[in-house]
Amino acid sequence: MFIKYSIRLCLRVVIFLSVFYVYLFYRPLAESFIDFKLFGPLTPLHLLWAVLMGGMLLHLLPKTRITMSGRKRLASTYQAPEQPYDRLELLEYVQSMNMRAWRVMLCWLLLNSVVAALYLLNVIGVAEIFLLTIFYFASDLVCMLIFCPFQTLIMKNRCCVNCRVFDWGHFMMYTPMLLIKSFFSWSLFFTACILLIRWEFIYARHPERFWRGSNATIRCENCQDKICQIKKPLRAVFTDKEADN
Repeated sequence: MFIKYSIRLCLRVVIFLSVFYVYLFYRPLAESFIDFKLFGPLTPLHLLWAVLMGGMLLHLLPKTRITMSGRKRLASTYQAPEQPYDRLELLEYVQSMNMRAWRVMLCWLLLNSVVAALYLLNVIGVAEIFLLTIFYFASDLVCMLIFCPFQTLIMKNRCCVNCRVFDWGHFMMYTPMLLIKSFFSWSLFFTACILLIRWEFIYARHPERFWRGSNATIRCENCQDKICQIKKPLRAVFTDKEADN
């Protein structure tokens, strides 16, 4: 899984560098997504849209091959611990994680409100919004494999497999797309919203699937993904001790 996601990261970086090149030397092409038509003539934008949308569809399918970070929401991956867990401790964990999740959302909305203000004031345009979105797209896997500021500074969870806000990633990637009224942008943003709402609904209904104290599957000793091989040593530089959650 680590190798698979490392390859994905490399591909996303290539996509970002390609879009950045287009932005620098063929700016009108970087703005053309605003006129995107799904059933129009085939263009590189169709391929890019398919890649971006396909990543979200993988998370919508119940038996897709993604990390346990996303699949832990499923009943089929849940494994009750050998020793009964304390329900009160679970509820305390949920309350703590919810508070931290709200902080993440607040930070993200504040950051992107600056982007929105710059766009509405005509300081930046649709090309910059497009470039920023693709930058977020690449950064998502950087957060998974290398370093995540939200994990280290706010959530303080052990890893992505234990992350309370893991499936917020697509919503965060496509937040800037809300500013642009087009099929390309809004189809991505609102599909991401569906993923976010589903994640939150399942978390509210089945919180026991998201805590290592009540789900043995997401404990370090049972992890099959091993995607923290780079991230864990780097994180130790920024934290004095391992997080307890």
